[in-house]
Amino acid sequence: MKTFVSIKSVLLAGLAACATATASAASYETRVVFSGLTKPTGIVAADSRTLYITQLPTPGVPGNLGGSNTVDRINIASKQLKNIATGEPEPTNLAISRKGELYWTCKSAGVILERNRKGEINLFLGGLTKPSGIAVDRWGHVYFTQLPTPGVPGPMGGSNTVSVTDGETIWPLALGEPEPTDIAVDRHGNAYWTCRSAGVILMRDCDGVVSLVLKNLKKPTGIAIDARGDSLYFTEVPTPGVGGGQGGENRVSVLHLDCMQVETIHTGDPQPTDITVAPNGRVFWTCTSAGVVVEAREKTLDIWD
Repeated sequence: MKTFVSIKSVLLAGLAACATATASAASYETRVVFSGLTKPTGIVAADSRTLYITQLPTPGVPGNLGGSNTVDRINIASKQLKNIATGEPEPTNLAISRKGELYWTCKSAGVILERNRKGEINLFLGGLTKPSGIAVDRWGHVYFTQLPTPGVPGPMGGSNTVSVTDGETIWPLALGEPEPTDIAVDRHGNAYWTCRSAGVILMRDCDGVVSLVLKNLKKPTGIAIDARGDSLYFTEVPTPGVGGGQGGENRVSVLHLDCMQVETIHTGDPQPTDITVAPNGRVFWTCTSAGVVVEAREKTLDIWD
């Protein structure tokens, strides 16, 4: 494993900007960039124009038994969708490496698959139990969560885990969390994950210390971090399938790590599941029940690309 940079230096460097960031909190506007999807779930941005998503109309059902789940690539500029993989029983969340390898968890099959730069799909890691969240650091290590006992903490018999692997050896990062749903890792190797049933976001820093980042959240689900490592994006889905006009309380937010201030990006979506942030700072998320991908950008930007 590499020697990582401590997050403490990153946070301390940004504390002086806290007052300014709070006073000039950005407002966001949104648009649907792709529609007509069938239960889009996972999402990751390769760049500001290229997204990879999973669609889960038949979770847990492989293609040879009638399942129609897919992994797809979306070109925002051309509005085209290209299928990458079909037949997987439950392709859930995705991650992409700096070199362009695409990884995704297949929850019911208990595997992580890799699509290399040649377009070949191979088994990256098997023998897992309900793998869910996934992220890749700058050195190519793959972080993932497993949810064999969702909602059950370790002291009550739960066996959910947060781990990192190089494809051969698996190192545990955290044990006993009730529901570590999705995970993100910054450029220094600090890992963040949502714990859905506990309503928290936790972090394991590069010194191996696990700490609480946010609490009192409502079913936090998707999570992503920007390229600089100073903004953490996440979704909350307490009322899946219920839009804001019908009393839904789902939310997309960003935590500014330099001053630990939370800013709401959007409310009212019926089911904002997974979230990603492109290198240019554009934010995208899947809305599973609406069958769309939504993009958010700061209002200070003049035009949509």
